[in-house]
Amino acid sequence: MPVTLTLPPGPDADALAGVLRRLGPDIALRRAALRARDARPVLMALQAPGRGAYLFHDLHPGDAADIAATIRAYLAAPDGWIMDARPCGRLRFCLKLRIPAA
Repeated sequence: MPVTLTLPPGPDADALAGVLRRLGPDIALRRAALRARDARPVLMALQAPGRGAYLFHDLHPGDAADIAATIRAYLAAPDGWIMDARPCGRLRFCLKLRIPAA
């Protein structure tokens, strides 16, 4: 199942986008405006059809391994709803919001 990662345009997200492109073929990378009150750059949305959606903030290129771990946990979780985020590493502290599957 393909997972869509969305990053905002701009130089702050460019380095992270470059790293994420190497994570694998099941990842679609989009660039679009992302905003959330009191969020710190860089923001990233994680979503897939029929699954919950997540918004993370305060990310940098060094988070690539934790992003990959989070994607694995997301795909393994029923409806994408991660109940134990410990395998997600630092990303569990960067979660800004999550939206359940419709």
